[in-house]
Amino acid sequence: MTDRLALLDALPDLALLVRRDGTLLCFTGGLSVQALRPESGCEGKSLESFWPAPVAELIRQLTRRAIVTRAATEAEFTDGETHYEARVSPQGPERVICVIRASLAASGEEKPATRDEPAPALPDRRGFLRRLKESMSVASLKERPLAVVMVRVDGILDIAQVIDSKVSDQVIGTAVRRIPQAGGVAGEPPWYMGQFAENLLVLVLDSSNRDLIDACASRVCASLREPIRLGDAVFHLTPYAGVAILGQDAASPKTLLDHARAAAIEARRSGSAHVHFFSDTLKLRSLARLDIARELRDAIANNELRLKYTGRHDLASGRLVAIVGYLKWIHPLRGEVRPAEFLSVAETTGLSVALSRSVLQCLREDFASFKPQLEADVRISFGALRHHVLGNGFLDEITAFLAAAAVPPERVELRIAERSFVAQDVSVWQSLARLGVHLIVDEVGRQMSSLELLARAPLAGLQLDRSWVTALAYDAVSLKVCRAAIGVANALNVIPIATGVDDARQRDLLLNLGFRQGLGDYYDAADAAIFTCLAPAKAARNK
Repeated sequence: MTDRLALLDALPDLALLVRRDGTLLCFTGGLSVQALRPESGCEGKSLESFWPAPVAELIRQLTRRAIVTRAATEAEFTDGETHYEARVSPQGPERVICVIRASLAASGEEKPATRDEPAPALPDRRGFLRRLKESMSVASLKERPLAVVMVRVDGILDIAQVIDSKVSDQVIGTAVRRIPQAGGVAGEPPWYMGQFAENLLVLVLDSSNRDLIDACASRVCASLREPIRLGDAVFHLTPYAGVAILGQDAASPKTLLDHARAAAIEARRSGSAHVHFFSDTLKLRSLARLDIARELRDAIANNELRLKYTGRHDLASGRLVAIVGYLKWIHPLRGEVRPAEFLSVAETTGLSVALSRSVLQCLREDFASFKPQLEADVRISFGALRHHVLGNGFLDEITAFLAAAAVPPERVELRIAERSFVAQDVSVWQSLARLGVHLIVDEVGRQMSSLELLARAPLAGLQLDRSWVTALAYDAVSLKVCRAAIGVANALNVIPIATGVDDARQRDLLLNLGFRQGLGDYYDAADAAIFTCLAPAKAARNK
């Protein structure tokens, strides 16, 4: 076990496996809390042998309480001049996992830059809208220019969901206090700022000069991109800015904000660090998205969306281990619509839950055709969409699907994107595992995760995001990420899975690294033979 956990030593939190009597079984991580990290060879020894008595006794008490109550317990303590947080989670009647991290309330918390005057608190949404309406009225009466810059700050919502909303408040508060004040650059027009939502900041400028607006918005975004250090943790935010100009793009506050938001969304969609200005092209694109949303709603109601399958194989033997379904939409006029296009529309228009539910109906129909052709241990795999996973009825719907006996539970594999998996309560995954469902965490490495949550969940596999696998041959960072993912999978005793296995050389590289299963272009010929055999039965059933 110690060898398996060696790859995890670079994790910031210190994770310990402790027996009920206070004996340390193993540990890993602790890069940010080196002062508390046990020395090698401490396994099998009591907590007092490497920690001060008060700290050891606290952890021992938390351990007993967690085992007795069968629930996680938390506490804070100080060692020397450093403040720590500890969370102890039961792992059966005799062991616990203890995670220790440096508290964000510690003295190392980042302070705002020194200024002559402290930055004023941002108005709330209602106060900001009131001031915006007043500014627009004055601008219209006196024929003054006015522009609205919407800044979408990516990363804040993930911090709130994965870590804690209090931490996200600290991060965005620190980021806002560091933003340069208005008039800090010669020639810059007057402006003020408000927080429109948790991840949306809005600037109102007395200008219609695009160069000046661009310079001001770029300066704000550059400040938001700077790393934010709280305690021993470092956070990175990604801002995307969009601009709408009064008179040119809109005449009312709501429309002006909507157009600025649309421009910010376009900046995010293109992955651009540049400021985007609203245009008629964006308006047409928004109308096109509305058309797609309307047509998608009809396609869901008429059961027109299907699943396109590919095979996942054992890397060593090439044997098929699962058929993996992905949503496919063939539009009568547009042709095949890219999943990235209609899935984003579904998420923003509230259709993602209905779309995810439609997958279950497809599985019922397809599995009946696939079953006679597949070996008994080959599973059928599908991915539920985020809003469906986090909805209140998700567990009940999957339970009802399994109770209908359309697909045996042991043949069902549920893929959950990493950011959705860690945002759902672990009891949901434990309930599904008890029913026999295999759980796969998908898109590992794309978002922030929680080692503690992964350790507590009854997983069957970790599927690394394709972007890391495809860059493996030439990017040293991707190699480190792949090795770390394999280390996590081995430590959790689950299967490491790679997507993007495009040729024999890459297959061999992944196999040597320790991946055990994979899917990609390398298996196209084998998959074509399998699914060609399945097609006649499926077509007959569809008739």
